[in-house]
Amino acid sequence: MTTFKLIRYKNFLSAGNIFTEISLQKEEQTLIIGENGAGKSTILDAITFALFGKPFRNINKPQIINSVNGRDCVVEVEFKCYSKDYKIIRGLKPNIFEIYCDGELLDQDAKSKDYQDFLEKHILKFNYKAFTQIVILGSSSFVPFMQLSAADRRAIIEDLLDIQIFSAMNQIVKERNNTLKTSAVKLKADIESTVAQIDMQKKYIEEAKKNNQDQIELKEQELKENQDQLEKLEKDSELIQKHVDALLNTVADEKTVKDKNKKLSQFEAKIDNNITKLQKDIDFFNNNDTCPTCDQQINNKEEKISQYNTKMIDLQDGMTKLKEQQDAVLQRINNIETINKNILAHQSEITRINASHTQIKKYVKKLEKEIEDLKNKKVLSDDMMNISQELYDALTKLQADKGVLIDRKKYIEVAAFLLKDSGIKAKIVKQYLPIINKLVNKYLASMNFFVNFEIDEEFKESIKSRHRDDFSYENFSEGEKQKIDLSLLFTWRAIAKMKNSINTNILLLDEVFDSSLDANGTESLLQILNTLPDNTNIFVISHKDSLHDKFKNILKFEKRKGFSVLA
Repeated sequence: MTTFKLIRYKNFLSAGNIFTEISLQKEEQTLIIGENGAGKSTILDAITFALFGKPFRNINKPQIINSVNGRDCVVEVEFKCYSKDYKIIRGLKPNIFEIYCDGELLDQDAKSKDYQDFLEKHILKFNYKAFTQIVILGSSSFVPFMQLSAADRRAIIEDLLDIQIFSAMNQIVKERNNTLKTSAVKLKADIESTVAQIDMQKKYIEEAKKNNQDQIELKEQELKENQDQLEKLEKDSELIQKHVDALLNTVADEKTVKDKNKKLSQFEAKIDNNITKLQKDIDFFNNNDTCPTCDQQINNKEEKISQYNTKMIDLQDGMTKLKEQQDAVLQRINNIETINKNILAHQSEITRINASHTQIKKYVKKLEKEIEDLKNKKVLSDDMMNISQELYDALTKLQADKGVLIDRKKYIEVAAFLLKDSGIKAKIVKQYLPIINKLVNKYLASMNFFVNFEIDEEFKESIKSRHRDDFSYENFSEGEKQKIDLSLLFTWRAIAKMKNSINTNILLLDEVFDSSLDANGTESLLQILNTLPDNTNIFVISHKDSLHDKFKNILKFEKRKGFSVLA
C-alpha cells in the first residue's frame, strides 16, 4: 500500500514564496473550504504535479509558476511504500526532479522520461490515468471512466487487477515471434541454397561421366553465361546508382526545409500565444468598466479595445500567411519523403544485385577451376565423383534446426493465444466482472439510485431500470451520472485494495458535493465515506456551508495580498 504522508508547495499557482504544508494522514476526513480562487483545489494539482509532472487541471506548464514571483516553484510529496520512505521534489525555474528513498537521492543518470518511468513502474506501480480514476474525483478536467475509450477502460482495469504483466509478456512474445519468422526465412533460404548446391554437384558428377571434352565445352558455355550475367549486373548497378545520385541531389535541401518547418512551428506558437493574450485583454476591457484591483474608472476603453482588435487582425493575417508557408513546406517535406523512399528502394535493389554479383563471381571462379582440372585430367578423381559429405552434414544440421524452429513456433503460438486480450487476461477479468458489477450496484443503491449496472468483457456498459428498460450513461442527468462516477470510484478503490495493486490512503473529492448531488445524494455519499476503511484519508473540497458540521477537521484557504494561504 502507498501511504501518502505530506504535501508541501510554494510559488505553485497562487501560493506565495512560503511553503504551504498539508498533512495527508493526520485526519480521516478533512473538509477544504474557501472562496473561488482562494486555492482550495491547488492540492490536487500539487499532488499530481509532484508524482507525474503535470497538474490535475488543464493548466499549461508556464502558468503553474506563481506569476508574481516568477520562479522557485517547488512541490514536495512524502509517502511510504513497501516499508520504504520516499520523497519526491519537483520544481520549475529552476527545473528540479529528485526522488529520495530513505533519505538517499536515487540515481539521476537516466533521462527525465526514464526517471519518470522508473517512478511509475517500480515505485508507485501506477500511472497518471489510473491514479486519477482511483484517488481523485474532480469537477474540473476529470474524465469519468464512463467517458473513456474501451482501450483506456481496459488499461485501467488491467492496472487494477495487476495483470498488465500479461500485456508486457504479449509484447515480448510478439517480438520473439518476429525473430522466429526472420530466422525461418533465413533457414529456408539456407536449406534451399544447400539443396541447390547438392543438386548442382550431382549434376556435375553425371556430366563428369561423359566425354571430357564435352564437359569442358558445356562448362565454358556456362562460364560465358555467368560472365555475361556479371557484366549485366554491373551495368544495372551503375545505372541504378546514377539514378540514386540524381535523386539525392533533388533532396539536398531536406535539412533546410525541416529547419524551416521547425522555425515556422515556433513562430506559429508565438503568434498563437500573442492572440490568446490579446483576446484576454479584449475580454477584460469588454467585461470591465473599472479596474478590479483599484476600483478606478478605466479610461479610453473603446480606444484600447479598437487598438487590440487591430492588433488581433494583424496577428490573424500573420497566422494565415504563416499557414500558407507551412503548407508549402509540408508539401516539400512530403515530396522529400517520397523521394527518400524511392532512394531506399533503389539502394535495396543495388544491395540485391551486389549479393547476386558476389555469388555469381564465386561460382565463376569455381567453374574456371573445374575447367582447368578437366583440361589437366582425363578422368575425374574419386573425390570428385562423390557428393561432398560436408554438404550432406550441413543439410542435416539445417533440417534439424528447422525442426527446432517449428517446435519453438508452436510454443510461441500457444503463448500468443494465451496472452492476447481474449486469453488469460479475459478469463481473469471475467472472474472479477461479477464482483465489479456487484460493488457498483451496491454503491448506487447506497445513493438511492436503483438501476442494474453491468460492464461486459469488452468494457461496455449496460444499464437497466427497475422495469428493465435499457439506458446508456449519456441518458442520465448530471446528478445521476455523478452517482455512477462515484460508485465506480469507490468500486475501483475496493478492487485495488482487494488486489493490493493501486492501494493508497488518500481520496480527493473536488466540489463533488457542490455540483449535481441533491440533499439525499449528499447524505448518502457522506454515509459511504464513513464506511470506508479506517486508514483512508478523505479530503473534500466544497463551497457548501451545510457540510461544516460533518467534518472534525477543516482547512480554510484565503487570499492575502494576492497569495493563497492556509488560514
